[in-house]
Amino acid sequence: MSYKYILFDLDGTIIDSRSGIIKSAKFALDKMGVPETQMVNMERIIGPPLKFAFREFFNLSEDFIEKATEYYREYYKDKGIFDCVMYDGIEQMLISLKIQGYILALATSKPVVFASRILEHFGISHYFDAIVGASLDESLLDKAAIISLTCEELSIFNTAHAIMVGDRKFDIAGATAHQMDSIGVLYGFGNLEEFQNAEASYVVNNVEELHQLLSFLKEDDEK
Repeated sequence: MSYKYILFDLDGTIIDSRSGIIKSAKFALDKMGVPETQMVNMERIIGPPLKFAFREFFNLSEDFIEKATEYYREYYKDKGIFDCVMYDGIEQMLISLKIQGYILALATSKPVVFASRILEHFGISHYFDAIVGASLDESLLDKAAIISLTCEELSIFNTAHAIMVGDRKFDIAGATAHQMDSIGVLYGFGNLEEFQNAEASYVVNNVEELHQLLSFLKEDDEK
């Protein structure tokens, strides 16, 4: 398959955002009076849309979800947002992929206002031809919808020429909804069983393997 476009998730794919997201979520849940005993396996909140995570994992009512989201963003916008690190090898990979002729995009369920600030913070925003994320009012939230908007912005008319890279089943499912191939990365917050069940096209262990795979796919296209 001839790939021209690569869509990247952000959390767990470009950056390790574990600390900032979990601290922001705990701040919100503390404010809502959720007991510590319910705050187990907090990493599961990373990846899915925030309101979905509050509903699915903490059984909050709709009114409580709205308030918890406000508290989360209160902490995240000033403290949690930059409490993260970029994975080793990411910038070198982006440089290489651009040299190889790939068109790169960010397609994240994180609100785009936060995602853009993070890319600028790490000095890598200029590698991306499109930066697409959720809206703060969450009218744009579902990963499939975010991928659809990314395709519109890049004028991708044949999704067979694009591939989605992400660390959770939501990324894989979003790609599948558009008949797009996908790569699951195990260095993020997902796991092999999750990717197998979601039927990811490829699975890699680390950034180096991801770089090698994307480079191989480009070289293979040109043969």
